[in-house]
Amino acid sequence: MIDARLITLRVFARCGTIGATAELTGYSPSAVSAQLRELQRVLGMQLLTKDGRGVRLTATGRFLVAGSDTLIAEWESLRAAAMEAGDQVQSRFGLGGFSTAAAQLLAPLAATLRSTRPQLEVQVLEANPARCFDLLVAERIDLAVIVAMQSDTYVEDDPRFEQTVLLDDPLDVIIPADHPLASRETVTLEELASEPWITEAAGSTYHSLFTAAFTAVGVTPRIAHEAVEWETQIAFVGAGLGVGLLPRLAPLRSAENVVRLRITGKGKPARRIVAAVRRGSIASPLIQESLGILQVSANRILAARPEDDL
Repeated sequence: MIDARLITLRVFARCGTIGATAELTGYSPSAVSAQLRELQRVLGMQLLTKDGRGVRLTATGRFLVAGSDTLIAEWESLRAAAMEAGDQVQSRFGLGGFSTAAAQLLAPLAATLRSTRPQLEVQVLEANPARCFDLLVAERIDLAVIVAMQSDTYVEDDPRFEQTVLLDDPLDVIIPADHPLASRETVTLEELASEPWITEAAGSTYHSLFTAAFTAVGVTPRIAHEAVEWETQIAFVGAGLGVGLLPRLAPLRSAENVVRLRITGKGKPARRIVAAVRRGSIASPLIQESLGILQVSANRILAARPEDDL
């Protein structure tokens, strides 16, 4: 197995401080420092050097961390093959994902795995995409569900991870229940172009997605209000302040005075949701089973809404 001290070094290389490394790995800061000192002693290499009040990797340390990517991937692949050959399952399985995925996809997955594999300890952590990658490196989780466009780290460009596309989650329009178009099942963006719109602030990922959708149909929307959380945007729409976009994966059942319409025509926006794992682990029987369950769940949700919200 891979020396835990090397994993700690890799986490430090990703987050850059002893404190952040301790938080991600679950060790105390003093334990992290002790592990890194011991790894230097065993290897006979200076991996860290003073940098103001903290420490940073030396050139040797950076080279060792970069070279360990292949080692980790080979170990993950070997472990997956060994589990399959022996018809065994790991004792612990960590899952991480953004809020909607954690609630709509990961919680049902965890419940299914606990039912079918009672000996398996499953833990779900809600986290943004960047933290999910940190947790994968720290081996706190084994599978992450992320919105690909929300991350500054592109999985396909990072040798430490590999991804599987789960779904392209369409964004629907949400409007007040007393809106003249509320009885419709579908609507085009052009039909709502003159409405007061609610979206995130300029510079955010979803604002860019929102803008791109209207650019595709040659329309400039009128942005009246800004909201970060989906729940806030739904509340704004329910209060009659405007209309907005909502991912189909996000539920609407508890909302008052709000209906969801599917978008037709040009400019249909969607967010790509992927599952990310440590490179080499994709062949794990448990990960393969989990990916299958996630895809079935996602397809069922997308097919059922907006009918479920009525």
